[in-house]
Amino acid sequence: MAQAAIAHPRIATAGNGPSDQTVQQYLRTGLRNRWWPILPSRFIESGGKPLGITRLGEPLLLWRDSSGVIHVQTDRCPHRAVPLSRGINEGDRIRCNYHGVEVGPDGTVLKVPGQPGCPLEGKKAVKTYPAREIADAIFVWFGDALHEEPATFEPPPQLVHADYSRILCYADWETHWRFLYDNNMDPMHGTFLHANSHTMYTGDTKAHFVTRDTPTGFFFEKADQRDVNFDWSELVDDHALYVRLEIPYPPTAGPGGNFAIISFGTPIDDKHTAAFFWRVRKVDGWQRDTWRFLYRTKIEERHWAVLEQDREILEGCQPGIEKHEMLYQHDAGVIRLRRYLAQEASRQLAALDAAGKAP
Repeated sequence: MAQAAIAHPRIATAGNGPSDQTVQQYLRTGLRNRWWPILPSRFIESGGKPLGITRLGEPLLLWRDSSGVIHVQTDRCPHRAVPLSRGINEGDRIRCNYHGVEVGPDGTVLKVPGQPGCPLEGKKAVKTYPAREIADAIFVWFGDALHEEPATFEPPPQLVHADYSRILCYADWETHWRFLYDNNMDPMHGTFLHANSHTMYTGDTKAHFVTRDTPTGFFFEKADQRDVNFDWSELVDDHALYVRLEIPYPPTAGPGGNFAIISFGTPIDDKHTAAFFWRVRKVDGWQRDTWRFLYRTKIEERHWAVLEQDREILEGCQPGIEKHEMLYQHDAGVIRLRRYLAQEASRQLAALDAAGKAP
């Protein structure tokens, strides 16, 4: 259990930082200064209807211009603060349906038809978020007041390299985002919750776990078992917070060896999470075609069944359950994850407070 107390090498424990209550409140809608996936790319069509969603507790407007470029902005008209997502995509701008105010991709008010030449025209009045598309998903930078410019995010090779074939599974879950990360950093649950699945029915029901540091996070893994069940997971925090893990697959599941998963749990608000699971195998040529065919025809339904088992458990969890937990050695990964998130939030809050920009 002592290994779980090792602080991440990039984090120093604060001596006189914000209170635990303040830290937990700050984390309710996510950790800032990170790239988060917000929606599959296919949901937004070029020149199509704008869409309003909530992520990290913030109302967002998503639209594509006529050339297909994605734009993410605050979903609020600068005139009467009504949702711009109820407006019209004019190809190179959004026109509010309420009074016709037109807003460009950089947030500048281009036209106020009801009062031409008024002070609102020409003003950059709508926040525009840095956005990029990676592996069929829209990613957005959520920076705090000290980090409005995005940090560089190098996606894991499984999401961008041609050697890998990937399929995105996306769903909205009625649970707090941190429970999804807890679940991913808890390999032992696979042996029990998923014991009737097509892959996690073998291996020892007892295990000793160890942690292993990396430059961007840590591994939590079984000391005496590998490539048998859900035997390890890795927390990665490299300007984006995600978990990487692998599940062994039998030969009947096609070529490519172990099945990798890249998972993000993007906060919607303090009670809902946008769950992203990229299913990845290292295959090319005919093997890629074979695997993707098998996945769509046989494996995908089984994967969703496993995710449903997770969802049903996590949607029964409520914030504050930690005070009722009695944890043991298998939970060292969860303990360390929670400590890490609290330290990161505390560091952000302290920096904001020192700059006079506390939320």
